[in-house]
Amino acid sequence: MNDTPHLFSPLTIRSVTIPNRIGVSPMCQYSCTEGLAEDWHLVHLGSRAIGGAGIVFVEATAVARDGRITPGDMGLWGDAHIAPLSRIARFVERSGAVPGIQLAHAGRKASCAAPFDGGGSLKTPERGAWQTVAPSAIAFDDSYHTPRAISEQEIDSLTEAFVAAARRAIRANFRVIEIHAAHGYLLHEFLSPLSNGRTDRYGGGLENRMRLVLEVAERVRGAIGDKVPLFVRISATDYAPGGWDVEQSITLARALAAKGADLIDVSGGGLVPRATIPLGPGYQVPFAAAIRSNASILTASVGLITESDQANEIIASGKADLVMLARQILREPYWALNAARDLGVDGRWPKQYGYAVKPRVSSK
Repeated sequence: MNDTPHLFSPLTIRSVTIPNRIGVSPMCQYSCTEGLAEDWHLVHLGSRAIGGAGIVFVEATAVARDGRITPGDMGLWGDAHIAPLSRIARFVERSGAVPGIQLAHAGRKASCAAPFDGGGSLKTPERGAWQTVAPSAIAFDDSYHTPRAISEQEIDSLTEAFVAAARRAIRANFRVIEIHAAHGYLLHEFLSPLSNGRTDRYGGGLENRMRLVLEVAERVRGAIGDKVPLFVRISATDYAPGGWDVEQSITLARALAAKGADLIDVSGGGLVPRATIPLGPGYQVPFAAAIRSNASILTASVGLITESDQANEIIASGKADLVMLARQILREPYWALNAARDLGVDGRWPKQYGYAVKPRVSSK
């Protein structure tokens, strides 16, 4: 009889086996120069791989220079970005985790200062500001730049930018590719009627608003081949009247599955400021469960998942196939190893530490 807790069971997607169900969410570090990964990123991501996570994602990585949230964002718009990212991917994999990368364009939420530098829109070109783009010329709020509505010709170039970045990610040895269509960034902006006022084939009804995300997913799937898992992160809801919601998310998830997506990484919010979000432990887990059940696709769940029993129950009860940790795994890089101890599993301690400090598992 196999008594391994569900949280520590492997998950195979296409040719990749994730050794457990614990993922490190893409978390921006705002610490690059011209998009180039630094030593900080190697240590930050490498420590979570050493800490026992099953899959470790590089932060939102801009497919175009003007698609960065801040000047310090990670980038993959040029071949120069491949080598420093490859170093990270190799180390993560040698440490026993699967290296993943999230490809993104910030849209109308670009051209901002890093949060630890005060955040908010960069005000002038002298301060490094650049023109932002979006589906429509609708600002995120009064303190943000008003974006320029992107043309259909530019949409074709944008799709190609995602494809080119995906190819570079494969060259950099990443085993999982994720498309970022959440948190109010460009692809999410196309999905939501609150930010998409277009009257062409990329605006209006749901089918048109989904078109760009589906085109990007289809093109990226073709570029990375059949062996590499493709994830898509979405915000299941805008938490705003008249906006994107769970029912539309289920429709999108079904369509993405038909285009070759393997897993929906389910988050929420980010499209509008001052949304009312009912925070609480696992508050976004029901969205992942609804999509998993109704769209017949694997899901990952996020949102105040902090305890080992809580994470194990999410997987054991079939609400999601992965749990993605963010703030908690910033606080506790070895969360996965501690969860293994709590759940009575012999954790994947690195040999350099394990001989000295590997704890006995509990009898739980």
